[in-house]
Amino acid sequence: MSRILITIILGAFPALALAAERPPNFVVVLADDIGAKELACYGHPRHQTPRLDRLAKEGVRFETCWATPLCTPTRVMLMTGQYGFHSGYFHMFGNPWSPRPDSVEYAHGDKLTFADLLKSQGYATGMAGKWQLSGEHPTLIHDCGFDTYRMWAYEHNLPAGVKHTGRYEGAAGGRTARYWHPSIVENGKYLETKPTDYGPDLFNAFAIDFVRQHKDRPFCFYYTMPLTHGPHEETPDPAHPGQRRPAGYQSNVEYLDYLMGQLLDAIEAAGLADNTVFIFVGDNGTAGSGKGTVTELGVRVPLMIRWPGAFKEGNVKPGIVSRELVSVADIFPTLAEIAGAKLPAGHVIDGRSLVPTLRGEGTKHRDWVFSYLGPGRIIRDERWLLEVPGRGQPERLYDCGDSRTATGYKDVSDSTAADAMAARERFTAILKDLPGPEGHPGLKQPSGDGAGKAKKKGKGKKKAAAD
Repeated sequence: MSRILITIILGAFPALALAAERPPNFVVVLADDIGAKELACYGHPRHQTPRLDRLAKEGVRFETCWATPLCTPTRVMLMTGQYGFHSGYFHMFGNPWSPRPDSVEYAHGDKLTFADLLKSQGYATGMAGKWQLSGEHPTLIHDCGFDTYRMWAYEHNLPAGVKHTGRYEGAAGGRTARYWHPSIVENGKYLETKPTDYGPDLFNAFAIDFVRQHKDRPFCFYYTMPLTHGPHEETPDPAHPGQRRPAGYQSNVEYLDYLMGQLLDAIEAAGLADNTVFIFVGDNGTAGSGKGTVTELGVRVPLMIRWPGAFKEGNVKPGIVSRELVSVADIFPTLAEIAGAKLPAGHVIDGRSLVPTLRGEGTKHRDWVFSYLGPGRIIRDERWLLEVPGRGQPERLYDCGDSRTATGYKDVSDSTAADAMAARERFTAILKDLPGPEGHPGLKQPSGDGAGKAKKKGKGKKKAAAD
């Protein structure tokens, strides 16, 4: 990443009015395959998530935060602050509508990430969990601005000559395990694990150690938690050490909550809670209930931000439930503004900083929020929502009323009412400046000789990308 780091212009901003004696720390947690509706604080009737519910009460919970419907494009958008037409990632890497390996947009390590920017400001940076982005190992994660990492490793992520000695998971046992007896690489070296080792515990321990080791300097830790992605295996039982809770989605959600509690307690014990911005967000909708579809269930994810410094002047109180329209792309510029970091001249960011919202300044964050997958696009404002599936499929327009839950919407696709027609025209005009992947240079195509060659070349990675 040195090529980009050389171009970074360090911020000359004065310290934020709410800043502490040193710049705030950041912990950014990206949970896997968890739509907003899965947490108790978002209304789930059975899932017990007391620590994430408490996080919401201590910060701001956003009712409408949109990611993309699948893993890779969301992760690229979060780390770069850019939509697919700027980053090149409209889909999972290795799939059509993602950059070809010979494209300048393919290597994630060549992009400017929030870790690069914070590192240029003197931040210590770390990462743990699921990576699943393009580029070359073993230097890829370091190239993206992280000083240290512990990642779940596919076979193609293992050091040369190393064979995974642990478990394989899935119905056909086709991939290295992320949960029990996992495959883990730490800073380019294979980490031997045992059958009793549970991957999320090992990633959580790495995150906690990072916090403790860097408590005396500003840090940013990016925690790409494997939970709650399938397979939904048994989890450890916190109430009975050495025993396991039954397999299933609920136990996976609740163990995610337990691990977040451990991490939040560690931040508190290190005396860092008042000066740490803690962000919890999902990467796409729940598998089997929205994931992979260009619908609001596919893109609506939980987002909670706790920033104690924002509450000290009394502009906004903790426990706010915000109805602002928010994109995962907004996380990058939010971190940059809080840290006082300035982007390189001419560098495009599609996200918008949430600092005014977090500080209660009363300004509207966005008039609309947008997402995409391949040629499909989706956009909404406070009342109306338009789905554009692409590839000849019909568009659908919905009157959402006051709802933000993807339920209770009225399909007005065929309506000739003036307000519905005006909404469609407004969205259509906005989408003209938010292009899809068609005609974007360097992308794999869904058919033709070029696509066939690309698929053959990236066969192993394409299979991994489906996870």
